[in-house]
Amino acid sequence: MAPTLTGVASNARVQRIRAVAALAGVELNYDDSFTFASDWKNEEFLKKNPFGFLPVLELEDGTVLRESGAIAEYVAELGPNSTLIPSDIKEKAQVHAYQCTADQEIHIPGGIVTGQMNGRYPYNKAVQQTIIDKINSRVAVLDQILLNSTFLVGERITLADIFIVTSLLNIFYSWYDASLRAKYPNVVRLVETVTKNPKLAPVFSKAPQFVEKFPSPPAPAKEKKAEKPKAEAAPKAPKAPKAKEPEDEEEEPLVPAEPKVKNPLDDLPKSAFNLEEWKRQYSNLDTRTGALPWFYEKFDKDGFSIWKVDFKYNDELTAVFMSNNQIGGFFNRLEASRKYLFGSVGVLGKANDSLITGILILRGQDVKPVVEVAPDYESYEYKRIDLENAEDKSFFEGALAWDLVVDGKEWADGKNFK
Repeated sequence: MAPTLTGVASNARVQRIRAVAALAGVELNYDDSFTFASDWKNEEFLKKNPFGFLPVLELEDGTVLRESGAIAEYVAELGPNSTLIPSDIKEKAQVHAYQCTADQEIHIPGGIVTGQMNGRYPYNKAVQQTIIDKINSRVAVLDQILLNSTFLVGERITLADIFIVTSLLNIFYSWYDASLRAKYPNVVRLVETVTKNPKLAPVFSKAPQFVEKFPSPPAPAKEKKAEKPKAEAAPKAPKAPKAKEPEDEEEEPLVPAEPKVKNPLDDLPKSAFNLEEWKRQYSNLDTRTGALPWFYEKFDKDGFSIWKVDFKYNDELTAVFMSNNQIGGFFNRLEASRKYLFGSVGVLGKANDSLITGILILRGQDVKPVVEVAPDYESYEYKRIDLENAEDKSFFEGALAWDLVVDGKEWADGKNFK
């Protein structure tokens, strides 16, 4: 008896398992008519799979496998002479790395963007753009890898290609529009090569069209007008709560709601240094001849402090524009501290030989209360700058003027947080 796969045909996680089975020559029992409206999340199902997620694969002996990665690997191993998982242990590890990239760097964050567009998650433009920039940076890396190769690992389709392609399809169908896809022709070629493979075409035959234009953000909910009070009616028997339509992966809210608390920075003694005015001076005057003299005249070293900020993982940086997106993402996540913070951070060097560094001017004498609003703040190192020190002062002025040079690396691009 063949293993039984349960899941919705259009779901990327189901498609990857069916694609693996098709290439490996493994027969699966599968019901194409299955939908989320089907009666599947019942007591019997939850006994077999207490997590309650789809897809699942039930084996002949009653064992139930969950998680598409584990199921796909199991099915691939069943196939006679299957090359979906390389026998070479280094290549096998490379394949598994791409499986992780597909889920963690494309599928899950891409689903958050989709969820914001369809109302499943609260819409936040800054959060959405940060996620899109991150996904674009990963797709750009894949495009470079595929510049001189047909597949990601070796000369044949592996789980690496199937997982990356199914994760990309998830966003190509919903919001990753034609203008974005046009930037990465090698990635699009991989998608077409996999989906049009004769053995795989039936798996993707009922797929929707790729989206051509980025969808408009959801309209903000309108406030309901206050209704006139009505005469009290006789109490009715309470209705049973409407059942929520099950989903393949019911997730916790992306950001749990937290009670608003007063920021302790607001309780610091008043300062004569006006940070908002500094931002205007910096924006409107020449940095070295106008903005810096104003700053030195007005700066309150007791109410504010200056910090050098360095990215910890410069060895992972590739293209300059991608590194600049990294800065933009960090700044977006600092939004909650905008009233307490100014920043000038840049990329110094060239592609594959660069670093991220710069300065922050912030309220108070401790950097942590200001930067910890960004989940990735620990990806950076912070060192207090002393303007009485000539080297520190030179670094500070160079970072503001965007002409900073560090270890022979010249300022290539940058962003301000204002």
